[in-house]
Amino acid sequence: MHSVLQQPRHMSPPVDAPPSSASVSDLLVRASTYPCSAATPAFSRLAHSTSTFQLALDALLPVLESSLNTQLTDRILVSFILFSLYSPHPISINPFKSVLFLTFVKEREAALAVAKDGGVSPNEPLVWVLWKILKGDGDDIGPYSPNALARSLLPPNLRATQLILDDALYHTVDDMYSPPSEAPASASESGRIIPPEEDEQNAALAHAMRLILAARTRVLTLAEQRQIAPLLPALAAAPLLTTPDIAPLVANNPSLAIPLLHARLAAPTPAALAGPCLGALASLPPTLHAFDVIGRLLRDDSPSSVGGEAGGLSIGSLVRSEVLGQFVHGAVTWVEHTEQEVVSDDRVAQAVQHLCRFYASLIKAGIVDPTNDADCIEMTHFSLRFARFGEARGLYGVLAQGRL
Repeated sequence: MHSVLQQPRHMSPPVDAPPSSASVSDLLVRASTYPCSAATPAFSRLAHSTSTFQLALDALLPVLESSLNTQLTDRILVSFILFSLYSPHPISINPFKSVLFLTFVKEREAALAVAKDGGVSPNEPLVWVLWKILKGDGDDIGPYSPNALARSLLPPNLRATQLILDDALYHTVDDMYSPPSEAPASASESGRIIPPEEDEQNAALAHAMRLILAARTRVLTLAEQRQIAPLLPALAAAPLLTTPDIAPLVANNPSLAIPLLHARLAAPTPAALAGPCLGALASLPPTLHAFDVIGRLLRDDSPSSVGGEAGGLSIGSLVRSEVLGQFVHGAVTWVEHTEQEVVSDDRVAQAVQHLCRFYASLIKAGIVDPTNDADCIEMTHFSLRFARFGEARGLYGVLAQGRL
């Protein structure tokens, strides 16, 4: 079924011929009866001699934005390709997000005008496709062909009148992944040429995003970490990683997690980024990597975004007030639960040793006051309970005496 789309000789021009709008138009025609997901790799092959982004800018956006003499199937497929080119990443950082949203608004208003007169606009399927993509559910469209989608009879609850998006999500999120001079009003100007250095920057950023996402499931090489390092502030300022991603990132790449979390906690949008980040840190399991990451952040004197530039908390103070107590409580609970569930005492002994060493290092660094009962009562009780282990006995002596 996919053979026509998968054969480069059918879908791509000769190797020495530059891709053109005509070749893309031919692709859209051929792909109209195949699943939308088959068209994206075929489009990428067309860009063998130029930038994929540049070709999308020149050949796809004019199709999306033109409602005159343009097949509905073509506009549906173009919408999916623009989404799918960056589908491993959240829609919030897709460089075509703003144009997709503006098209949604325009097409929805046109459909609403027809609905007021009791009719059904033929562009209703396009409105629904754009709505799905902007909601982050674009992958659901992949199995269906543009022809099937264009002919779909939508139920009342999926008509344009019922499809609403929060425009703040598409106008206030930092569009740093879009080219600096690319504005929605002029994004479809096919004469705009992406400078080579800008294209290289976009490619480096896209590669860094893929590595960051891969860092959740495997240990990155030193070379890969060096590629990411200069781009960490840009990556941290966008919602690339969700809250559940932080724990596996810490587990697999703690040396990468530390600067990434530092950049995120110093980002200018604490409500959107710092809050969930702090919650994820507080719920980390008590592993050596977690102790290392939180310990380093607690010692970070750099200003955080909380409280503004004047009089704001340092990152260390922020983590101290918002994370440390919950993290220690979670670690204590984990050890106590593990003690009840496992037959071997090895895991408990190791966890007790790590937690007590971690807490003792915070006392030595002056981060925790051993004379403050509010801070230390839980760890005092914990170290006494597990005093059969040397590290716990030593910590209990420090806490009981209120001195180093």
